[in-house]
Amino acid sequence: MNARTFSIGGIHPEENKLTHEVATQVAPLPKQAIFPLSQHIGAPAKPVVQKGDKVKVGTLLAEAGGFVSAPIYSSVSGTVFKVDSAVDATGYRKPVIIINVEGDEWEESIDRSDKLELVKDHPELTPEEIVERVKVAGVTGMGGAGFPTFIKLTPPPTAKAECVIINAVECEPYITADYRLMMEKADEILVGLELLMKAAKVTKGYIGIETNKPAAIELLTQKCAEAFSASEYQVEVVPLKQRYPQGGEKQLVDAVIRRQVPAPPAIPVNVGAIVQNVGTAFAVYEAVMKHKPLFERYTTVTGKRLQNPGNFLVRMGTPMQQLIDLCGGMPDGDNKLLAGGPMMGKALTSTEVPICKGTNSVTIISGDEARRKEPQPCIRCAKCVGACPMGLEPYLLAKVSAVQNWERAEQEDIVSCIECGSCQFTCPAHRPLLDNIRLGKATVMGIIRSRAAAKK
Repeated sequence: MNARTFSIGGIHPEENKLTHEVATQVAPLPKQAIFPLSQHIGAPAKPVVQKGDKVKVGTLLAEAGGFVSAPIYSSVSGTVFKVDSAVDATGYRKPVIIINVEGDEWEESIDRSDKLELVKDHPELTPEEIVERVKVAGVTGMGGAGFPTFIKLTPPPTAKAECVIINAVECEPYITADYRLMMEKADEILVGLELLMKAAKVTKGYIGIETNKPAAIELLTQKCAEAFSASEYQVEVVPLKQRYPQGGEKQLVDAVIRRQVPAPPAIPVNVGAIVQNVGTAFAVYEAVMKHKPLFERYTTVTGKRLQNPGNFLVRMGTPMQQLIDLCGGMPDGDNKLLAGGPMMGKALTSTEVPICKGTNSVTIISGDEARRKEPQPCIRCAKCVGACPMGLEPYLLAKVSAVQNWERAEQEDIVSCIECGSCQFTCPAHRPLLDNIRLGKATVMGIIRSRAAAKK
């Protein structure tokens, strides 16, 4: 198999795909569902319900709070308990809507049938209509970033899309939610890809999959041959070498079409590519063809000491504790709970944090792995430089951030950091490189925004 990969940096963490062949289960409904209003990049959604209101599955709870924002829909039926604040995955208290669950009554506008809808049978689906349905349904990037999907499908006039790349890489060492989705919903994913291509007004599509998923490569290659053989669309399944962080969109563009995306504010469409996660393609299918808002997702719950790790179709708002209980409960001893995988996931302080649009995994790291090793002085080995997929100097960015030299941090292009953690993973001195860089990047981006606002 002639597999490609990206050209700069990268690492290969030990693989722990414990749930690779575990079929997806439908998670039970929670007794109470919690909906954070910031489940996406951009402005928080604005509540349109209040305490005491009755809602169904698919009822609008909060509308988009600006252009870069997305609406939030109820995943349950019941009564609004309160509009309040609660701790989310960031560790801070944020605005939420809490619903007491009563039954499972759905909005009648949602098509709940299993019939596969094809694009050729829906001539009313113009590119503009597809984008509008995706926007209204609240679809965001399902790989974790949470960028509103409709914005990617309407690039600025200065950029022209030439292809859509589906990110089916799943390079995090534990997560298998996207793999199970591909194995179980391949037909729907390909219709979603066709909708994305039609919306973006391109005829070329790619699906990037790492070679540790041979069954998915074989299945989707076969399905593409069937779906697009007599079509105007050309879709290619691209096998990729196992290498982290290949799921980063700039790395994926490099690996698939051999084009390098320049430093921010450049994005993939500036070199002709629109990148969408495989889960997003499925969500687009459901939004456009089934009139189903985004209120549930495939999520992996995993960890070496969990009794029964698994993959679940979960309604948004379900507390993580409920999923952990389905897997046998929290293991004894020291544990670290992550929203996401061990490389880019965020450590949580509570198991009551709810599943949101971007929660692709709940990962429990146990025992010695849950504890950080004591940092030692830098030995100037430059392993972090060699591992950085953005060609940066992480030891330097961490140092200037630690001493709050924000001007130097900006000069050294700290905003290009994708926070993949490759530098910290490779550091033999166990230095908290990413911790410092994250702080520095957030501060510098705040300075840049303030400067831009002052010029207006």
